[in-house]
Amino acid sequence: MESTTVAGFKPVRARNPRGEGGRLRGEIIAAAIELLDESRDERAVTLRSVARRIGIAAPSIYPHFPDQPAIMLAVVQQEFTALEAGLRSSAERAGDGPSQRLRAVCDTYLEFAQSHPERYRTMFGGLWVPDLSSSSLTEKDMVTLGDSAMQVFVEALGDCVAAGQSASTEVPADAVALWVGLHGLAHQRAVSPSFPWPDDIADRIINALAHLNGADV
Repeated sequence: MESTTVAGFKPVRARNPRGEGGRLRGEIIAAAIELLDESRDERAVTLRSVARRIGIAAPSIYPHFPDQPAIMLAVVQQEFTALEAGLRSSAERAGDGPSQRLRAVCDTYLEFAQSHPERYRTMFGGLWVPDLSSSSLTEKDMVTLGDSAMQVFVEALGDCVAAGQSASTEVPADAVALWVGLHGLAHQRAVSPSFPWPDDIADRIINALAHLNGADV
């Protein structure tokens, strides 16, 4: 990102060449993520704070995002995309065994929560709940968040059932139950780091909620 320096002021970002508006949009999202990681509070992400971070005037954001909730939605959507990619990549690396792939997906989910706590809390912690009546967002924007990442759990559990490694009879519902269990563990680990967690606590949750057949895995 290029910038020019004006005496007495912070560097001012140079305008993108014509046709590179998408670049500015990406910089806005990246700046919002940086602010979220640093402040640990999504309320620190404002149009003004984002504009200052990348050296532009706040009105320059409007052609890309009509308001702050729209910026936060883009942040959360991008992180869900990254999470889904990580889950699928870990499943592929785990090999041909369905239960091994499911465990790899679960482990990657927990690792994401631990490695990116501020982003995770914003995605799943119920802290970012925009007022739909006073923002540009819609109910559909919110209810569809995370659908593709959840689908990875559904597919992985379904493969276990097809291979006779899981006794689940309601795969979508059990996939949700498994996610709830992992989310609970991720949350409690974050708020109770000194608790003597059993080394195999994740395995216990996965085995129980995915209805895995111990003899087969």
